[in-house]
Amino acid sequence: MMPPAAPIPTPPAAPNPTSTGFAALLTRAGLDWFLLALLGVVALAYFAPGLGSRASVVPWKAITTAGVALVFFSYGLKLSLEKLRAGMRTWRLHALVQLATFALFPALALAARPFFGPEADTLLWPGLFFLCALPSTVSTSVVMVSIAGGNLPAAIFNASISSLLGIALTPLLTGWFLHTTAAGGQLWSLATQLLWQVVLPVGLGILLHSRLGAWAERHRAGLRIFDQLTILLIVFTAFCESFAEGIFHRYQPADVAWLGLGLTGLYLLVVALIWGLSRLLGLPRADQMVAVFCGSKKSLVHGSVMASLLFPASAATGLILLPLMLYHALQIILASSMAQYLGRQNQ
Repeated sequence: MMPPAAPIPTPPAAPNPTSTGFAALLTRAGLDWFLLALLGVVALAYFAPGLGSRASVVPWKAITTAGVALVFFSYGLKLSLEKLRAGMRTWRLHALVQLATFALFPALALAARPFFGPEADTLLWPGLFFLCALPSTVSTSVVMVSIAGGNLPAAIFNASISSLLGIALTPLLTGWFLHTTAAGGQLWSLATQLLWQVVLPVGLGILLHSRLGAWAERHRAGLRIFDQLTILLIVFTAFCESFAEGIFHRYQPADVAWLGLGLTGLYLLVVALIWGLSRLLGLPRADQMVAVFCGSKKSLVHGSVMASLLFPASAATGLILLPLMLYHALQIILASSMAQYLGRQNQ
């Protein structure tokens, strides 16, 4: 009896052209279409500032206001109270993340103020402090913790609570140190805008989570694209106004390069401090991942929204957003590399 024939090996599948080349290189570098789109809208604002400035016939203010409210409504829809309760067990971890977000970052910004020269109050330093007063991201933090093998429920809890705390703490911190809400009328106007554009949409989303939460999960990718398009629109109109008023004329490319280098140092310093504190507190490795990745992030979503509320009708809004945009790109590139390295160690 003849032995059974050996199976013919299946030839390897041809490589998918969409997974190789330039797109794959960008993915490995931690870049995606959104970062490239950010650069694109800034370039468009540079060449056509009148398109998105206050002189435009398009009602950009009304459009962005509606977009912001929908962004926070969708965030509330995706906010699961069960997952938040599951992540409330380790109070030391939560205290470390929130203190790093709303105390350590602002303290470092205040310490860096002398390096910005005598015009720190009117140039880039307010943008740096605004960046440091923002809450953590939600999706990016949770994704990085997942890749690194960390405590996912705790990551969801901390990132979500940070976002909710930021609704109150970011305006308070910027008002205290940047005097963005000095007048009582401005304070009341800001509180009203935050109520209608942020607090109520989030609260309504949470109330409707049981009915529409599953729908939001099924359409998470589409909702994320809508969030990103809203951010792009806010960034575009802010930079249009800034370019129209000539805010950036005093800066050279070398200034932006130095700012990027400084923000890289800020990120690495915060990561090192949080890591050291988490080890000092005796947190398990899974919780250390949560502390590092949730405590070192800053939210471009909240930053874009808050900038339009805290610095209304200001030509300097684009300048305020510049450090945040640079930090957003840097944190994705650096954090993704760190998460992949830590995830391999955890295998």
